[in-house]
Formats: sequence, C-alpha cells, structure tokens
Amino acid sequence: MLILAKATLALMIGFVLSAFSGIVLIPQLKKIKAKQNISIFLKREHGGKQGIPTIGGLIFIIPTIISIIILLVLDKIEYSTNLMIVLITFVLYGLLGFLDDYLSIRKGNNIGLSEIQKLFGQILIALIFFWLFKRAGNPTNLDITFLNLNIPLGPFYPFFILFILIATTNAVNLTDGLDGLAGGLSAISFLAYGLISWGSIHILGHESIAVFCFVLVGALLGFLLYNSYPAKVFMGDTGSLALGGALAAVAIVTRHEISLVVVAGVFVIETLSAIIQRFVGRYWGKRVFLMAPLHHHFEKLGWKEQDIVKLFWSAGLILAMAAIIYGVWI
Repeated sequence: MLILAKATLALMIGFVLSAFSGIVLIPQLKKIKAKQNISIFLKREHGGKQGIPTIGGLIFIIPTIISIIILLVLDKIEYSTNLMIVLITFVLYGLLGFLDDYLSIRKGNNIGLSEIQKLFGQILIALIFFWLFKRAGNPTNLDITFLNLNIPLGPFYPFFILFILIATTNAVNLTDGLDGLAGGLSAISFLAYGLISWGSIHILGHESIAVFCFVLVGALLGFLLYNSYPAKVFMGDTGSLALGGALAAVAIVTRHEISLVVVAGVFVIETLSAIIQRFVGRYWGKRVFLMAPLHHHFEKLGWKEQDIVKLFWSAGLILAMAAIIYGVWI
C-alpha cells in the first residue's frame, strides 16, 4: 500500500504543478512570440497551427525537476547517483532542445540547429551520461533475462549507450507531430518504466527512479490539458529531446534496455518508417509511404488527427502492458 500511495502522490504532485505551470507559461510564451512554424509540406493539414506557442516542454520539465528536489529535501525519496544521472540527462537534452527551438523561432522557420549540430550535441550528452554512469560503478554488461543471458560488452558498451540515447531522443522527436501524440505515448512509456523500476530491487535507487517516472507521468498528463487536440501549446524539441533522453536513461540505469524496444514500440515504428522512406527514396527514387514518419502517412490518407492519436496511444498502451508483464512478473 505504501508503494501505491507514493506512486499516487507523485502523479498528483506532477499533475498539479504542470497544470498550474501551463496557466503561467503559455501567456508568457505568447508574449515573447515563441511561435511554432509549420513545415511547407504540411500547410494543408496543419496550416491552422501556424503561430501556436512552442517550447511547451517547460510545462512538464520544470515541475518534474522542482518536485524531485522538494521530495529529496523533505527526505521523502532517497538520493542516489542513478537518480542524479537520469535528472542530469533529462535537463541536458531539454537544454539542447531549447537551443534548437530558440534558433528556429529566431530564424522564423522550422529549422533550428542543423542535423550535424544536433547530432553533435546528442553525442556529447551521451558521453557525459556514460562518464557519470561508469563513475557510479555500474556494470557494462547487457542482461537478457528471458534468455538467461548476461553479455559483457566491455569497450563496446559506450557505443551501445550512445546508440540507445540518440535513437530514443530522435524517435520521440520524430513522433512529436500531432496534438498530444508524443506526450501521451511518453506518459504511457514512463508509467511502464515506473512500475518496472519499482520492481528492479537490485538497482541502486530504484524507488527514487520510479518516483521520478510517476512524477513525470503526472506532469505529462497536466501538459496534455493544453497539448491534446486542439493544442494550445507544443512541446517543441525542448520537450521531445528531454523525454527521449530521460526514457533512455531510465532504461539503461534500471538494466531494462531491451524492454525499451517494446515500451517505446510506437516510437520505434515511427522511426523505422522515416528511415525506410529515406533509404528507398535515395536508392530507388520511390516512396513507401505518402509521407513519413508514419502518422503523417495516415494524415495524407485522410484520417482525422484525433483518430490517429487514439490508434497510436492504444498500440502504445498494449505494448507497454506487455513490457510490464515481462519486466515485473516474468
């Protein structure tokens, strides 16, 4: 019952602070003209969204950080190096996304940092993560429990971490294209990892990491008050990169990296659709999808935005439940 009470309290704190933050921050974002610029390829479908405030990721980032600090100061959760690693990763990727959003707004288009600049930033943060992770004494092996395998990766482990962090941040970033889509899928993913983390009793600070996940779920639910259709604010790269970085970090520190493929299954599918589209287009000059990533393909087919989001949320929930069964029970 204590676990349930802590999880409920964490969700409530995150939700209340996020809902309040939206009331305060959205008018400020409008005041400084932090407006979203819509891609020319989506003018027909999303033309009405031109000028809606972006950088809305601050609505769930700031409350999550404040909540965890308060809980640590009040000694309601235990400090651990793993928790700090997750928080630092969350903040650093959020800052990288904020820089990208700021440059996009300043230029007056939807292009902020170049792909190379963004990739360099992602790699740099991944290297900081690995240094902190290794310094904390964490092992450099890969556990595949359903096969009863423990694979020592040795010198290849930094590249493994690099791949997970960059792939996850880009996947969430790609998926953030419809009202409430990335926010809802992220809430489902962090809910799954909150339960998985609480069951990872062999991991230092597993309860604190679980509380972080539940606080973030609550904060995302508060954000969805303003981001679900029709959106009053967008999370921007500030939010999507922070969420991707935190999701990957939680998966790594809890030693449930393989589960990430299932928990973030919709993000994975979205990313694969974009890769396939680019690869086939480059070498065969054809298109597999009407537009990538996949949610835009459904838009071009004439689906309503709300229906696409509901479908993807449902798929994400089913995959998350399967991952919970594996990560906690089996």
